Amino acid sequence: MKITKRIVVALVLLTAVCALYRIIPGRPWGFAPQIAMAVFGGAIFINNKKWAFAAPLLSMFLSDVLYEVLYHAGISVMPGFYEGQWQNYLLFGLLTTVGFLVKKINVLNVLLASIAAPTVYFIISNFLVWTAGAGWSRPKTLSGLMMCYNDGLPFYPNSLYSTVFFSIVLFGGYYLIQKSIANKSNQLA
Repeated sequence: MKITKRIVVALVLLTAVCALYRIIPGRPWGFAPQIAMAVFGGAIFINNKKWAFAAPLLSMFLSDVLYEVLYHAGISVMPGFYEGQWQNYLLFGLLTTVGFLVKKINVLNVLLASIAAPTVYFIISNFLVWTAGAGWSRPKTLSGLMMCYNDGLPFYPNSLYSTVFFSIVLFGGYYLIQKSIANKSNQLA
């Protein structure tokens, strides 16, 4: 895909809207668009990898900045920045590579990537929490690791649902825009 001024504006708006959505109070935990953005970016911007990585990472960073501002203002109990957060950003970079694996954009491939990405995130992020002893101190045994995965289970379904939902929105919107552009081109020809 050729990066035009319109594409850049659309990406900036998408990034900002997704960042604002992530900080909405009362939103179900784990129900956020950033994983779908990573898959979408990887699948669509295969020839412009910097854009593929930029949208979800900038969206995460912007929402983390907003969380931090709200935290210091006493509006939110959740800080935007915390120890070990860099691992989360690395994970989102990894999730973008899941999108690179979508060689042909169709319903099945997008669905599989939309299930694989949050699953990879769940497995790796909970493993990292267990190894770091962050939050809940679980024993460094197989049983402790399973306890850590169990601790993360309440977030996993919403992560799956949101990734599938936002992938439908992103890939569906992209398909409709591409179809509209093709129709206009055909009318001009």
